[in-house]
Amino acid sequence: MNFHLDARLEQDTLPAGRLELCEIHLLNDARWPWLVLVPQRSDCSEIFDLNDDEQLQLARETALISKVLQKLTEAEKINTGALGNIVRQLHVHVIARFENDANWPGPVWGFGVAEPYSKVAASRLISQLQSEMKSHVF
Repeated sequence: MNFHLDARLEQDTLPAGRLELCEIHLLNDARWPWLVLVPQRSDCSEIFDLNDDEQLQLARETALISKVLQKLTEAEKINTGALGNIVRQLHVHVIARFENDANWPGPVWGFGVAEPYSKVAASRLISQLQSEMKSHVF
């Protein structure tokens, strides 16, 4: 398999783990706990580009990551979406939202300027994410 992460995703995220189908990345913006799942499939820009089994696996992995993020953050809402207007490589956003966050209840896209994580904060969140993922089974 010849999978390569889109350059923009690579620039804007930190590697956070891997599941059966998807790589997990943490968006490097501390204003929101925001994960990005990227199916390790070349030339996919839409969910329907995956075969039926991969579509189900993506749904399972999105649900798993959503539950883990909810548990870690105790967010009021978990937003998920696969937009891909700018980055065409298929990816799914999983974002923890809070009533007091930077742009509640508005969208996170295009709002303000990203506030990168400190190395310590990013490492802590990624470690917590990986630890919590180990306790969940598909």
